[in-house]
Amino acid sequence: MSLAVLLGVFVLGLMIGLPVAVTLGLSSMAYLLMQGMPLVIIPQKMFAGMDVFVLLCIPGFILAGNLMNGGGITPRIVRFANALVGWMRGGLGLTNVAGSMLFGGISGTAVADAASIGGMMIPGMKRAGYSGPFAAAVTAASSTVGPIIPPSMPMIIVGALSGISVGKMFIAGALPGMMMGLAMMVTTYILAVKNDFPHQPWQGFGELGKSFIGAFWALAMTALIIGGLLSGIATPTETAVIASLYAFVVGAFVYRDLPLRAVPGILIDSAITAAAILALVGFANVFGWILVAEHIPTMISNAVLSLTDNKYVVILLINLVLLVVGMFMETIAALIILFVPLLTLAQNVGIDPIHFAVFAVLNLMIGLTTPPVGICMFICANIAKSPLGPVIRALVPYLVTNIIILFLVSYVPFFSTWLPSLME
Repeated sequence: MSLAVLLGVFVLGLMIGLPVAVTLGLSSMAYLLMQGMPLVIIPQKMFAGMDVFVLLCIPGFILAGNLMNGGGITPRIVRFANALVGWMRGGLGLTNVAGSMLFGGISGTAVADAASIGGMMIPGMKRAGYSGPFAAAVTAASSTVGPIIPPSMPMIIVGALSGISVGKMFIAGALPGMMMGLAMMVTTYILAVKNDFPHQPWQGFGELGKSFIGAFWALAMTALIIGGLLSGIATPTETAVIASLYAFVVGAFVYRDLPLRAVPGILIDSAITAAAILALVGFANVFGWILVAEHIPTMISNAVLSLTDNKYVVILLINLVLLVVGMFMETIAALIILFVPLLTLAQNVGIDPIHFAVFAVLNLMIGLTTPPVGICMFICANIAKSPLGPVIRALVPYLVTNIIILFLVSYVPFFSTWLPSLME
């Protein structure tokens, strides 16, 4: 009965539109009351979930991304991407995807990517003759690359939950992220040719060189992060702090687009964003503790293994579960609740933990562009001022593309385990 109340309150909270953190807290409280357990367990387990050193990466990378965004990074990245691929058919669409790939290595979040790149690219694409739904679709789809290419907020959560090296998780996402980005560029080009989308004239190597120099310090931040992790010079948490200092120096003194008076506001906004994420982590840890106490992970693993112990079938089942969950649940909450049970199942059939973690995160990223709760889809449709129906239809080719990449990464461990193996 207590477990039924837990799940019932959780589902009801999601249905009436309560924030996921509040829903997790209320459902956990209802369970404890039904069990006659003291409510002091909630703050205890919340603190235990947040008292993980590696989670300090989250405010660090959020601050670094906000400082770089406030320091003029987005227009420089878009200009470089446009000089690089804008001359091709559907050039602004290709620029959009390329810009997201470059920006993803700085922000680490899909929502920041969708808002920053979308705010610039969607109006520009509409003025150039692209339809609003297409501009919104390509922006929403490409924004999901951000949390795959390092740094990545979901990868930090995965590391905190499982004990897997966050550095290895960051590196493991690099190749799948690039695969997703390149595949979406191919899809964009095919759609551009089919629909005769416009293209711009080649701007010359002079513009390419100038735009690269302009974006160099922004792009170097990704190299700083990956280089620090691969070399072992800095831990992920130390890398986040270094990235924040680097972002401040570049924005304030190199680009000179970051006024010092804006820094306190950026610090406050970053703190609020990080606090919201960590509160979600805390409440989800309470919920996850209850599930473990009720032996839900073991029950899920045993139920699946009673049907099949074939690794490839289990991978298919995990993908289907996470794709459906990603349609309805926020990424971090879904990871905290489901990652450990599914990791137990994956390890029981011989799936490498890093391999599993990468395709699990990739699954949930696809959910950011699927109805009914695809937040990146809603953000981009709102920027484009387009009805949701046409945007969803325009998203279908990108969803198909991303699912193809998902299954490639799921069934070919090399794509996610090769780079981390170089760190050993």
